Amino acid sequence: MLRNYFFKINLINFNSTLNIMKISNIEQLRNLYDLPIGRAKTKVQSKLEKHSINFIKSSPFIVVSTFNKSGYLDTSPRGGKTGFVEITNNTEIIIPDAKGNNRLDSISNIIDTGRIGLLFMIPGINETLRINGSAHLSVNQKHLDLFKSENNKPKSCIVVSIEEVFLHCAKAFMRSKLWEPSFYMDQDLFPTMGQMLKDQLGSEEPPETREAMEERYKSDL
Repeated sequence: MLRNYFFKINLINFNSTLNIMKISNIEQLRNLYDLPIGRAKTKVQSKLEKHSINFIKSSPFIVVSTFNKSGYLDTSPRGGKTGFVEITNNTEIIIPDAKGNNRLDSISNIIDTGRIGLLFMIPGINETLRINGSAHLSVNQKHLDLFKSENNKPKSCIVVSIEEVFLHCAKAFMRSKLWEPSFYMDQDLFPTMGQMLKDQLGSEEPPETREAMEERYKSDL
């Protein structure tokens, strides 16, 4: 009985420690961090200007963040030729929904909530461009015709109405050395997608080689 009593006391103390270690409100969070000052506080814009326009026109790769009405999140990479995202005016951009794996996670979420977050990247540039706003899926021929020269024409487009746009500093890329060739991993030292999927799914089929997979993808680019 006495041992159970001390066990309960220790459990209470352990839970109390966990509660202290867990940040559960903004006040606790702000006690850890300084307030943003200077450019970090004032850099958010509500529309595109010459530098953000240039960034988008120079970017071949974006990360798309969405969520559904149940709050489940999704983050998806999108790529194309440099400047593949079209700028229609200083508060609207259009992203072609290039052929993928047909899971439709991101665009289903957009239909669900109409919200989107974007991160634009340029190879060799350590800064990124962030855009947040509302979005909808369009099959308007006017929008689709913006990408009629593409080999793989989109079936739909993501129309983004910009609410926030701002440049993000270089620290993450500098820390990761993402663009430094000396830090690139030798592909032969990393398992292929075919091998990883075989292991994850417990398949008995021989894994597809990297070369075979890339050759198969070429028709869908």
